Amino acid sequence: MKRKFQPTPDAIKEWIKAYVTDKDLFFLPENNLASFKEYLNNVLVVPHEEFKNHSTYKQVQLANSYEYWNLSKDVAYVLVTPPGWVNDLPAEKKTELFQIQVEVNRGLIHPISDFSVDTLSIGNNVVEVNGEKYLVLHKAMWEELSYGYKEELITEIAQQWEEWTCYDVPTKTPSHLIKFANTFPSTAGSNCLSATLFAITGQEWMIHEWVHPQTFLQSLKNEIYHSSPPEDIRAGDVLTWENADGIIQHASYCIDDHFFFNKRGQTFFNAWSIVHVDDLTEDWGHYHMKSFRKHS
Repeated sequence: MKRKFQPTPDAIKEWIKAYVTDKDLFFLPENNLASFKEYLNNVLVVPHEEFKNHSTYKQVQLANSYEYWNLSKDVAYVLVTPPGWVNDLPAEKKTELFQIQVEVNRGLIHPISDFSVDTLSIGNNVVEVNGEKYLVLHKAMWEELSYGYKEELITEIAQQWEEWTCYDVPTKTPSHLIKFANTFPSTAGSNCLSATLFAITGQEWMIHEWVHPQTFLQSLKNEIYHSSPPEDIRAGDVLTWENADGIIQHASYCIDDHFFFNKRGQTFFNAWSIVHVDDLTEDWGHYHMKSFRKHS
């Protein structure tokens, strides 16, 4: 039976430390940079194309917190600022900057309607766009909040990424998976591909990696996994789902006929969980499924 589950207090503590990163990033379209020219003395103005190829800004926690994949194509510059810089802007400029961040889909921004906690105390970090009010997170304001308040906020933010539901660990679950089944990471990076490789290899360090599709396929080959009939899924099989270009979008490890060891995304808000095959079909059934089986 599907049930709810929760992250541990230790996991939440680590999320609070990492989610609002030490660097504040603000994203600007080409025609908005001039509006802030007199406030850029203590700022790095990084062209977006250079930003995307810069090793410092490719760090997985920065990518996850700011949700690079959702950014508008209009973004031309990234302001890399020290904590507190935004608070020194004139009120109208801070509001303007925050409105732009909502419009370009910057991460670390959440509709006030998503929260049940009182946000009045952080009103100067709330901006209204098209009739909707948004909370804009940045390092200086995050540091000023009490731990209890941050705990409430981060818990509600985390649950926007996925429903915290799972199934009990099946009796035939391999022993090395039990430690991780229905738990949350405390650091970013682990994704469905690394979780699946951990399941088939038993190498614990591997579950914390951020594995990409070609590395995953090479690892399947190294572990002597070959294509198998997708209509005949057995314990130990690996399922993948590919897009129209043949790029893997998801992978999962079969524990028995119905249940899988799974991770839905690369953030620490995405759990390593036991899911039913029907959940996988619902989430990924619009992609092309393949099955792989280990050969001796």
